[in-house]
Amino acid sequence: QVQLVESGGGLVQAGGSLRLSCAASGRTVSSSAMGWFRQAPGKEREFVAAINWAGDNTYYADSAKGRFTISRDNAKNTLYLQMNSPKPEDTAVYYCAARTGANARINSGAYNYWGRGTQVTVSS
Repeated sequence: QVQLVESGGGLVQAGGSLRLSCAASGRTVSSSAMGWFRQAPGKEREFVAAINWAGDNTYYADSAKGRFTISRDNAKNTLYLQMNSPKPEDTAVYYCAARTGANARINSGAYNYWGRGTQVTVSS
């Protein structure tokens, strides 16, 4: 069974930085593409960033590109999201996700496993 646990969320001031982590367990994770999604109150879950299994292909939502960086350390089975210059509109619960395929996908439906999320609050 695959388990994903996010950490690193919290309160950050606009213009600061924050790094989210996602610890993954399970054999399928070792060959899985992963991604970050977020959901703000009253809004649908939306794509933030994705990375393939090898870690050499990344995708970003327009809102995240240039500010956020997704990366992974397969030796540690850990996914990261570096959030630089966050804005109040970035406030949301951030979820990490994994899929059984090696290729990165930007649609949430392509992912099989999800963490429970970590709250990120950006103050102005």
